[in-house]
Amino acid sequence: MGRIFAIGDIHGCLKPFKDLLQRLPINWEEDLVIFLGDYIDRGPRPRAVVEEILRLREENPQRIITLMGNHEWMFLRYLRGKDIEIYLFNGGQTTIADYGDQAPPPEHLHFFETLRPFYETEDYIFVHAGLRPGKDLWEQELEDLLWIRGEFIWSDFDFGKRIIFGHTPFSEPLIMANKVGLDTGCVYGGRLTAVVLPEMDFYYSFCTKEGGRYGSL
Repeated sequence: MGRIFAIGDIHGCLKPFKDLLQRLPINWEEDLVIFLGDYIDRGPRPRAVVEEILRLREENPQRIITLMGNHEWMFLRYLRGKDIEIYLFNGGQTTIADYGDQAPPPEHLHFFETLRPFYETEDYIFVHAGLRPGKDLWEQELEDLLWIRGEFIWSDFDFGKRIIFGHTPFSEPLIMANKVGLDTGCVYGGRLTAVVLPEMDFYYSFCTKEGGRYGSL
């Protein structure tokens, strides 16, 4: 296997996402691309972001890994009539509107339902939010994988492998001995970030909010 490209929280920011993809030196014959979740909500084009990922996966079925974020988890619960107000409070209106107040098409629904809770390689563990310190990977609760923040972020616990995660936004990528955080707040006017492993090279799409919509500088 070649290099690994991990991409942080997109949140419906289609143009920064497509700009970042163009900048990444991906070799689709050898490299692996891992999305850390939160493709939808808050940003203006969540449906189109999902469609772009589905297109990439269809063209490169062995080279794309998609993880579940807490926003995909909330969306699935919303579709089942659960925790509707919580989902709306967390930016779900843009996704609902982008799907025309209807259920997603079958291929999109299948995408959401089959997202992975984590992905493990020889050297890294990729997860949306993080891990509960003191627990083995296979003992982790889904709630922690999707939602945990401070207990994980500020822990120096040795998980045996370096954790690559999103979920909690930082102004710059968080780089610690046991973890790397890639959510740099694109949907809040920050940047969309990717890391190339094992080199630990970072690529960015610089984002701004204008007139309620997001684009890249």
